[in-house]
Order: sequence, then structure tokens, then C-alpha cells
Amino acid sequence: MDVGTIIGLICAFGALGIAVILEGGHLGSFFNVPAGIIVFGGTICAVIVSTPVPILARAPRALMLAFFGSKLLNPREAVTRLIALSRRARREGLLALESSIAEAGDEFLKKGLQLVVDGTDAEVLQSILTSEIRNRSHRHQQTSGIFGAMGGLAPTLGVTGTVMGLVHMMENLSDPSSMGPAIAGAFIATLYGVASANVVFLPIANKLKARSDAEKAIHALMLEGLVSLQNGENVITIEERLKAHLPPTLRDTGETPATDTSQSSPEERNVA
Repeated sequence: MDVGTIIGLICAFGALGIAVILEGGHLGSFFNVPAGIIVFGGTICAVIVSTPVPILARAPRALMLAFFGSKLLNPREAVTRLIALSRRARREGLLALESSIAEAGDEFLKKGLQLVVDGTDAEVLQSILTSEIRNRSHRHQQTSGIFGAMGGLAPTLGVTGTVMGLVHMMENLSDPSSMGPAIAGAFIATLYGVASANVVFLPIANKLKARSDAEKAIHALMLEGLVSLQNGENVITIEERLKAHLPPTLRDTGETPATDTSQSSPEERNVA
């Protein structure tokens, strides 16, 4: 689970709630079902209209990714594994790496190792894996764009709900005592739209983009290692080439065995 996402949302809504209480307001006065239907229902429906169904179907999985993260290897672990593979290939040959494919721990790395073991030319290997990286990044941009679009639509629909509320109020000017609650209820829609966009939708879109960038970086690292491996480069050369992708504090990989990503720190998982 991504603790940062959970803590961030709790703190954001908590800050809004505390501010209301400190100003002497009541949280119950900020609950308005019609405004919620206009903003959230309208936003979801507008996104359904503007997004192709195959892309829309990936939204729930992307949302889970924002809250729970992925099983992506951290850069230090990837470098350690690739160095170990290069040493083994140097001693036993590339065909010996076939038994390591199942233990690669990453689908991209598994695919790359299979191509290496099959004797794929280095240029062809690079072309295939580069296309894989590019297409994955494109799919991620499409799904993160759903939440970005929701962040743009929600405030506009909030204003729409406010205008609708004010129109309804203007129809009942004969009862001045109802004007205050009607105006307050109308502006709740704007609050819902702006708050949901800036506290939920846009932050989730940015989190998904950050995860996509991290995956793209780690796969670019793996690609470089696999191509070097296929070219038969010296182990030391491969090691230095891969360590260049890491910040200085993480470059002391040595012979340390790879660890489970669930035990690695968030900083290591997201370094690119």
C-alpha cells in the first residue's frame, strides 16, 4: 500500500474539516446531495463520453495502482540482478541464463532475458524492448489522463451546479428567508468541484504519471543492461554502465542479493 497517498488524502480532508470547525461552521452543512450528483455524476458521465471504452476499462486498475503501488523492482535491485546475470553469462554462456528467466521478478526483464537466450540480435533486441517501453508509457499516459480530465471537468461542473442553484433561488424571491440557505447550497457545488479536483483527481493523475516515469526509467536501465549482455561486454563495463543510472548513495551494489521490493524503502523504489 502507498502510505503517502493515504496519508495525503487524510491530511487534506482533515485540514479542510478542521478549518470549517475553527471558523465555527458545522460539517453537516457542507453535505448536499444534489450538488454531489451534479459534480461527481456529471464528471464521471463526461469522462465516459470523452474516453474510449478500452481506455476507460483500465481506470479501476490505475486507481488501485495509485493507492497500492506496483511490484516494480527498485533501481538498485535491478542493477544487482543484471550484474549477477552478466557474471553468470560470462562464466557459463548466455544459454545458462534460461534457468534465471522465471526468477527475474519483472515481466519486462523476463521478456528481455528470453530474447537474449534465444539469440536475438542486439539491434533487434533493443528495437523490440524500446517499443515495449514506449507503448507501456503511452498506455499509462492514457489512464492518468482520465483523472487529469476529471480534475479539469469537476470545477466547471461545480460552477454549473452553482448557477443552477442560483437560478432556482431567483425563482423563489418571494420568500426572502429561503435565500440564505439557497445561496449557501448553490455554492456547495463549486466547493465540491474545486476541492475534488485539487485534492483527489489531479493528485492521483500526478501520482500515476510519477509511477509511469519510474517504470520507464527502470526499464530503460534493464534495456541497457540486456543489450550490453547480448553484446558480450565486460562485466566491469556493464556494472559501471548500469551504476550510472543510480544516485551515488545507491551505487554500492556489490554482491548483495536482491531483496523483496515490499521490504525496500519508498525512496529506493521511486529513484530513477
